[in-house]
Amino acid sequence: MAFNLDQEKIDKAIKVARLYYYQNMTSETIAREMGVSRSTVSRLLTFAKKEGLVHIHITAPTREPVELEKKIVDYFSIKNAHVVPVPDIAGEAIWLERVAQYAANHLNTLFGSEMILGIAWGTTLSAVSKHLLRKSTHNSQIMQLNGAGNTHSMGINYASEIIMRFAENYQAKAHLFPVPTFFDFADTKAALWRERSIKRLLNLQEKADILLYSIGAVNAGIPSHVYSGGYLEESDYLEIKREGIAGDIATVFFRKDGTFDNIPLNNRACGPNLEMFQRKHGVCIVSGLGKVSGLFSALKGNLIAELIVDEPTARELVNHYSIGSPEARSAGQA
Repeated sequence: MAFNLDQEKIDKAIKVARLYYYQNMTSETIAREMGVSRSTVSRLLTFAKKEGLVHIHITAPTREPVELEKKIVDYFSIKNAHVVPVPDIAGEAIWLERVAQYAANHLNTLFGSEMILGIAWGTTLSAVSKHLLRKSTHNSQIMQLNGAGNTHSMGINYASEIIMRFAENYQAKAHLFPVPTFFDFADTKAALWRERSIKRLLNLQEKADILLYSIGAVNAGIPSHVYSGGYLEESDYLEIKREGIAGDIATVFFRKDGTFDNIPLNNRACGPNLEMFQRKHGVCIVSGLGKVSGLFSALKGNLIAELIVDEPTARELVNHYSIGSPEARSAGQA
């Protein structure tokens, strides 16, 4: 909630919201009681939701999302899974929007004052940043986890816009990470990582309370930005194929079995060592059937603590790998 908002308007919005949601009064009754028009009541309710004064939790009557969540949590032993209901026929662009909206709402329950949020920029996080619900925090920080520069541009605008949306939404301090996404030489990265200014940013990453990210996939229906934005050379794609890469997190790659050690391309990648995602509370947001393979591998590698995923993608994950069935264990070892 912005500090320059009219306090009288805030007070009225809170009063209207309490009457509407707590006492189940109609807009007409509220308008009559407060001596205002129905349109004013409607505007105050909209204002209350937009400014984060009201948070709505919906419990869906259908059992399938709940059953999918339980199967994923039990099989991979993660802390939580959120399966977002969405019609299969809506298409992947709509799936992503629904998941982004859900993630933006859920983030407000996790992130607060005196916390550091680490963000891996990309197509999915860009969508989330456009659906954030305003929330005031104190002494909080937003940390960019991976650089955005490539051989064609520094990519600063794309990544910084995402980070700054989060920072503005939470009145948090933003820390950008002005380095290339991939270095030409591992030695260059090693030298830069010794600089005090970069070491300060790396230390902040290590102190993050929550990591927010998605799975990058080469063949996703909605392409991951790192694969569509000119960040990789032809030789890099050959290495990805040779190493059996399933996807990336914060532009650091992992294999189909969930491992990420001794991948040459990672020595030139700017993102954090994926061990960080195994240790911290990582919230992974995934949407699209093209990410199922990468999602399975990331879950298998213990790279996700909490998952937010659309229903069709979750169903494909569970069905394709027979999760929750007697064959699940052997499928997971394949």
